[in-house]
Amino acid sequence: MRLTLSEPKYLKDSISIISELVNEAKLKISRDGIELVAMDPANVAMVIFKLLPTAFTEYDVEKPADIAINLANLRQIMRRAGPSDMLTLELDSNKLKVQLKSSSTRTFSLPIIDMEDKDQKVPELSFPVNIELDSTVFNEAVNDADIVSESVNLVAEPGKLTLQAEGDLNSAAIEIRDSESAKVVAKEKTKAKYSIEYLKKMIEGSKLSDRVLVQFNKDYPLRITYSTVDKVMMAFILAPRVDTD
Repeated sequence: MRLTLSEPKYLKDSISIISELVNEAKLKISRDGIELVAMDPANVAMVIFKLLPTAFTEYDVEKPADIAINLANLRQIMRRAGPSDMLTLELDSNKLKVQLKSSSTRTFSLPIIDMEDKDQKVPELSFPVNIELDSTVFNEAVNDADIVSESVNLVAEPGKLTLQAEGDLNSAAIEIRDSESAKVVAKEKTKAKYSIEYLKKMIEGSKLSDRVLVQFNKDYPLRITYSTVDKVMMAFILAPRVDTD
């Protein structure tokens, strides 16, 4: 196996984002690309990641390989990758070899760890609410809600998405209306509540795409998807917060 990226940011940014949610994960490397599906330790959030062969300048995979690694350690190595570096991944016995090449050649080796063989399955979800918008707009809305509360209500209705947050004294409401830059598809008023702590980690996916797809249902998991055609896809599934009162 030998994989070379001339734009290391796709892997560098992805590992940085995923490592905020997951400590250890299994990378599935096949002729279809590099894939990862993992749950956070609290079983509240799932991350789904795919880096396509078309993102690479060299993609040579003789046989599929599952590589379990400590993501914090990989993130430390990825931080050393500059924008003009050529990044190469190779499998060397029980280690993942990461080479960064520009005016110098730097080689790092990362141990492959033992993980349970349990494969995470992506749940089949159906969403009546689909909102595609500029990722910066969604980021700002989440950060606005973060000022007043630890959770946020997403309220979709035909032509409009509202983010509502309420603290002990303060409240915030951010309206995003159907426009050229935001497409809101909702047949009826639909409301669900989610953790802002998790959302703030997930909206880092905006480093990978300037558009985001937001999908949810009443008291139902949320799915947020970022993708760049022929390069990378990252999605998150977040369990709802259901009020018990």
